[in-house]
Amino acid sequence: MSPAPVRFHDPRSTVYDFLGSILVRCPRCERPAHVQRNPHRPNLRARRLVCGGCGLSRTWCGGSVDLSVSTAVPARDPYFGAHLWLQTVTRHGWLWAYNLEHLTNIRQFVAASLRERAPWYDDTGRKMTLVARLPVWIKSARNRDEVLRAADRIRATLSASRHPDGR
Repeated sequence: MSPAPVRFHDPRSTVYDFLGSILVRCPRCERPAHVQRNPHRPNLRARRLVCGGCGLSRTWCGGSVDLSVSTAVPARDPYFGAHLWLQTVTRHGWLWAYNLEHLTNIRQFVAASLRERAPWYDDTGRKMTLVARLPVWIKSARNRDEVLRAADRIRATLSASRHPDGR
């Protein structure tokens, strides 16, 4: 008897659901840094880039946000323009994620042999969810193994970047 197919049900998340905390490459020391909501500013759009390695701290208080949409070039965070930490190149293009939750969502979708999308006629207003907007090469079952290996490489870069003392 064959095992039951891995099922993925679209949670209707969009890219905006993953912008709360973004892992980036520190512009100064090239180690992992975080872009998060700024707790010291009442403005909901205010963000702060903080690096635990070199102590870099920058503040963004508004303006235009430039979301990465292409997989032809390395992705950048929409606030400071720093390169994302969670990304790798494949023969089809760049696979990237803003944070581990975003990467997990993409990986679960790609790994599933049965992908259920929400009906288009419901009243939530979210027709083009994150998984619906993924490039065709990521969604293709033909590329499943390659994309899953790339996602695993991305996750491994985070654990490899930590020093033995936990920093």
